[in-house]
Amino acid sequence: MASRDDTRKDAAIKASPSSESRDPAYFSYYAQFVHQQNMLQDNVRTSMYHSAIIANGPGWFRGKTVMDIGAGSGILSYFAVQAGAEKVYAVEASSMAVRMRKMLASTGTRNTWMHEKIEVVPSKIEDAELVQVDTLISEPIGVLLVHERMIESYLYARDHFLKPGGAMLPSAGTIYLAPFTDANLWTQTMAKVRFWENTNFFGVDFSPLCRDAKEEIFAQPVVGCFDHRILLAPSVSHHVDFRTITIADLQDIIIPFEWEVPFTGLIHGIAGWFDINLGGFMLSTSPSAERTHWQQVRFLLKEPLAVNAYETIRGWMRLTVNSQRSYDVVAEIVTGKEALLADPKTTTIQSKETEEIDPRLTPGGSGRRQGKWALHEQCYWYDTGVDYTRPEFLAMYSPDLLEGSGDGNEMDTQLFSA
Repeated sequence: MASRDDTRKDAAIKASPSSESRDPAYFSYYAQFVHQQNMLQDNVRTSMYHSAIIANGPGWFRGKTVMDIGAGSGILSYFAVQAGAEKVYAVEASSMAVRMRKMLASTGTRNTWMHEKIEVVPSKIEDAELVQVDTLISEPIGVLLVHERMIESYLYARDHFLKPGGAMLPSAGTIYLAPFTDANLWTQTMAKVRFWENTNFFGVDFSPLCRDAKEEIFAQPVVGCFDHRILLAPSVSHHVDFRTITIADLQDIIIPFEWEVPFTGLIHGIAGWFDINLGGFMLSTSPSAERTHWQQVRFLLKEPLAVNAYETIRGWMRLTVNSQRSYDVVAEIVTGKEALLADPKTTTIQSKETEEIDPRLTPGGSGRRQGKWALHEQCYWYDTGVDYTRPEFLAMYSPDLLEGSGDGNEMDTQLFSA
């Protein structure tokens, strides 16, 4: 049964202006059971964290003080106690802190192994006054690893509350980028734009807004699982070491890339995903891995880029933090090793509305594409009605191999295996 002191604390959490009222959309979202349940029922995520915490129990948790940043439902804190933690500080700024308190108030008769092991801290980590701890745990990850900017809070905890030599779980993450082809996705996205070409919608001509609509619609990253066989080349990677990276480094990320595409076809955009290192356990959100609630993300080009087999594709993607707990994303892709790339630190991607170019020309030239996206303005894709059994069904055409080298299908094996 909850004590009178706990009841007063719960009321203070609900009334406090220091959490949801200062960042209402974010913390109100994570205060809801439906969203906590969505994460808990992601079996890949939850089971991987459980395995990693239990396996690292002897060195990182048994008899240790632990801090759980953004504790949410409290599941990682509960796992830490299972692994032998002496004391866990569960830091949670949303009103889920009240729900955790309710759970812990029942530990005299239920979950007795947690009794007096966990202290709920109803605060943002940046506002908390806490002791130093032996181990940090968190699930600070969003789409493309960095969306929601929770990693910054994780690093703040590292810099202010982790003892020298202390452990971090997760300890690192890696972003992956690859070119993809998906005429179905691009066409259905363009169909949304075509609506705004309507010149007689109940007597209204919407066509003056068509160009603006295209800018907005193509600036929305597409979140959803996809078949790995739409990828045109092996991915490049960008490693983020949570033990050493600074918050400033995380706020402006530039990822250069170079791909060699073994197919003749169209690049419709850039696909991205990530993995994280959980004490030696690798949790992957790759399109080749088991599905997670993070899925993958794709950044569509407003105009596809044609590429010939074995042509080199180069470019960069830059992610810069914004005020929406997310990132503004810009990228450039060029074909050919001799093509000059723009400087990612100074390039401003303009819309067609402000470009002084002949509208009949392909933007940037036939071998160059630029794009900009708002990572927080995500839309979702669930269509699976495409036949992936052969690359030509996706308009990915393999060149003839040299005489006597085979039937022409060997080159597809690495990228297009079932």
